[in-house]
Amino acid sequence: MSKVDTAWLRMDTESNLMMIVGVWIIRPGISLAALRERVEARLLQYGRFRQKVVEDAMGAQWVEDDDFDITHHVQAEELLPRRGQSRQDCLKERVGELAAEPLNPAHPLWQFQLIEDMGDGSSALVARIHHCIGDGIALIAVMLSITDGGKAPPKRLQQPRDDQDWLTDALLKPISAMTIKAIRVAGAGMAKSVDTLMQPHHPLDSSMDMARMGYQAVSDVAAFALMSDDSPTQLKGKPGTQKRVAWDDGLPLDAVKAVGKALNCSINDVLLSCVAGAIGRYLQAKGEDVAGKEIRAMVPVNLRPMEKAYQLGNRFGLVPLVLPIGIENPVERLYAVRSRMQDLKGSFQPVLAFGLLSVAGLLIKPVQQAMLNVFAKKATAVMTNVPGPAESLHFCGSTVERVMFWVPQSGDIGVGVSILTYAGRVQFGLITDSTLCPDPEGIIEQFAPEFDKLLVLALMLPWGEEGADL
Repeated sequence: MSKVDTAWLRMDTESNLMMIVGVWIIRPGISLAALRERVEARLLQYGRFRQKVVEDAMGAQWVEDDDFDITHHVQAEELLPRRGQSRQDCLKERVGELAAEPLNPAHPLWQFQLIEDMGDGSSALVARIHHCIGDGIALIAVMLSITDGGKAPPKRLQQPRDDQDWLTDALLKPISAMTIKAIRVAGAGMAKSVDTLMQPHHPLDSSMDMARMGYQAVSDVAAFALMSDDSPTQLKGKPGTQKRVAWDDGLPLDAVKAVGKALNCSINDVLLSCVAGAIGRYLQAKGEDVAGKEIRAMVPVNLRPMEKAYQLGNRFGLVPLVLPIGIENPVERLYAVRSRMQDLKGSFQPVLAFGLLSVAGLLIKPVQQAMLNVFAKKATAVMTNVPGPAESLHFCGSTVERVMFWVPQSGDIGVGVSILTYAGRVQFGLITDSTLCPDPEGIIEQFAPEFDKLLVLALMLPWGEEGADL
């Protein structure tokens, strides 16, 4: 297992399991037998989904599971709504429970649960896949390969090279002007960590080498440690062991594009501004004064060429994005988000974060946890934005009406925001710790109103010939 994937494997805590959780709503519904047949025919073409993880003193290894049984990994699930509870709310509750339920380490770290009948002619498929298998971009490609007409790549192309080769090609060989500038900014610590990754001259079981590695890791993480703490809010604190999930009906992608064009902002700027506004409104409703407050979200940045999206493993870095939740004016907030996004463009931080995760994967768990908690202490949320298919997918002859997913949170972070574009709509998803935010639907309900404010303002602008086409 690569060093960065090992870091994600070891990042599980009682409060936060490193699982990517997704839900498909499929209409008309499908049977468990059809699902198992499709998984065996398509998903298991990826050898990784037949392999379990075995840890040793040197790290972790992928090992074929001799006791692999499809019935363990693809199971039927029955919803049992309480009196007065809708099946939709019952599904959300069950997904929250599954998000806090560990996968069995004796077998490959993934599982599908199928609710064959949601009561309206549809089925719901809940997927849980450990982050050490792959990141969001890789797993989207895997999911596409199991849909009707999908095809898995040849086995020899499924696995990326290790961290060492990737860092050589992506960082050391193409020394561009940006990389030179970034290395100057990052200082000697970054160069040392990369050199250690590239040429591990000494055995890792040596205490002196471990101490040297730990010192270099501390030097490298200093750039993140010097970040100021974000504003204290009700969403920040020590999480418990239960999760809540929520999702909305989505926004029309064309409308989001039109608002962005009218206000001279990107789609991401618009969506992130809506996230900041929704969180601010939620906290205000809870009686909290958010004036002037900002929170930080750790945002994954893809470092993998899109033509290699099918490769498993993790190839992403992290950047800290400050969300101005205390700015009341929606346009002022939008431009504040745009300015922060501009500041991050060309940043070396994603590659730095990838290198730090690679180093963390080599360290003993207590040192790794202390190092990775630096990320958690500086942020309130993890937020990801994944581009999905422009057209509806089909699965076992049925239509995948809705796709949702939730990202894991590390350390003591208790909020995960997911944005996915799929079939012409933008879907917001939220996963929260039940102690810090027991009612994530209160945030979700604010996304559409915050977008509507920007839409109304965009429509009030003077339109020229270009505006007439919006």
